[in-house]
Amino acid sequence: MTVVTSATSTQSATAATGAKANVDYNSFLKLLVAELKNQDPTKPMDSTEYVAQLATFSNVEQGIQTNSKLDDLISMGHLQQAGSIIGRTLTTPDKSVTGTINEVRVFDDGIIAVLDSGEQVQVTSGVTIS
Repeated sequence: MTVVTSATSTQSATAATGAKANVDYNSFLKLLVAELKNQDPTKPMDSTEYVAQLATFSNVEQGIQTNSKLDDLISMGHLQQAGSIIGRTLTTPDKSVTGTINEVRVFDDGIIAVLDSGEQVQVTSGVTIS
């Protein structure tokens, strides 16, 4: 059972993950530009090596865009699930918390159900909704 007291940790973890992906992408771009600026003019970079680095840059960019789209799909799934459980009864796996779901809060990593008693429960495996 996971009774939630604050959603701040969820939001902080999500922001940190997004920031890490952004730093990696920006770092790669800065390294590529620095390499081009500082190359020896008498010995320019081999064109095949340059093309390979551009292809790597393109792959990094595509990977980031794919991750963003997957995050959107997961969020849409959470929204669909959230709408279908309002008004239903939730019971935690250990049966210590039971109540009618009055409100649902959707975050990147899951759903938090707010019960009629005011308790907040993260909807995870083992939670029964009837």
